[in-house]
Amino acid sequence: MPRIALVAITKHGTELAKRLQAAMPEAELKVPEKFASAAPGAIVMKETVSKEIARWFHDYEEICFVISLGAVVRMIAPVLKDKHVDPGVVAVDDRGQFAISVLSGHVGGANVFCERVAKALGAQSVVTTASDVGKTIPVDILGRELGWSTEGDENITRVSASVVNEEPVAFVQETGERNWWTRDVPLPKCIRVFPDWDGVDPEAFKAFLVVSDRLREAFPAGIQDRLVLYRPKSLVVGTGCDRGVPEADLFDAVETSLRERGLSPRCVRNVATIDIKENEPAINALCSRKGWPLVTFSKDELLETFAAVAVPNPSAVVKKYTGTPGVSEPSSLRSAGAKTLVMEKRKFPPGITVALARVVFP
Repeated sequence: MPRIALVAITKHGTELAKRLQAAMPEAELKVPEKFASAAPGAIVMKETVSKEIARWFHDYEEICFVISLGAVVRMIAPVLKDKHVDPGVVAVDDRGQFAISVLSGHVGGANVFCERVAKALGAQSVVTTASDVGKTIPVDILGRELGWSTEGDENITRVSASVVNEEPVAFVQETGERNWWTRDVPLPKCIRVFPDWDGVDPEAFKAFLVVSDRLREAFPAGIQDRLVLYRPKSLVVGTGCDRGVPEADLFDAVETSLRERGLSPRCVRNVATIDIKENEPAINALCSRKGWPLVTFSKDELLETFAAVAVPNPSAVVKKYTGTPGVSEPSSLRSAGAKTLVMEKRKFPPGITVALARVVFP
């Protein structure tokens, strides 16, 4: 799917859109038939944008209209769905003086796209999103560039209001990357950061931003309607199994392990095992279904882990068949860069082992 569309309907607008395309060669340019000769290679619109837009609006992640703001609003209004699927929309005036973030500023990426457009044209960017203007936490997309996802989206509007209105907000980071604050100003004083729940008084805060791989029900019932959870990729599933184990049994073993430890599968970064299991059908099926990458280690690499870390459950039987006293535990520890396990090796029939480790973040 093409990522960016540039849409112009006037002579000057077409020239501006061509300048943008020179800076964004991946973008598709759309112009009316009247100006097709001035924009070789452009997609020619046979009808007005208002009539054409329904056919392609949701084919793009970002769209820049070199058209007046009012006209853009009227054109896109009939085709809007919601912020999770609508593209980011930017409007540029016919003289290229202003680039205005119109729609999906955060989730759709329009605010960032707006800055890119403005830079390419030497224009003034216009962004009105409160968290960007106030340089505070953008609740709905925090950590997205780090691979974090959100949970508790039904609370985002309420929690965002608390952040923007500078009400007391607790930011509790149990795991995940520490370099999540990327603005060029200090973190707002209304936001207090905690490494865990010690010292966090639920009554003292209007909202809670929590970075955790624990299941939502682990947090106090009294804050559930004021809570947004961020899910970093913080867990590694180490596994070993006999040849030909049924896929369903491995799936159940992993899901049971995560559930009983109160951990979210959304936080699994990858599966880890020994290299001789790289083509094991059940392991590959698990990774494919869950969208989890598979990381493998050689026998010698796992032996190095045993030498460096106190792996808790070595097995003479496993060593006889693989050359290393364990697979699930050392592979999860090595992949996570950890020295301890969240869950030590657990055996599941028929011939499956699972261990869990938490990624060590710098």
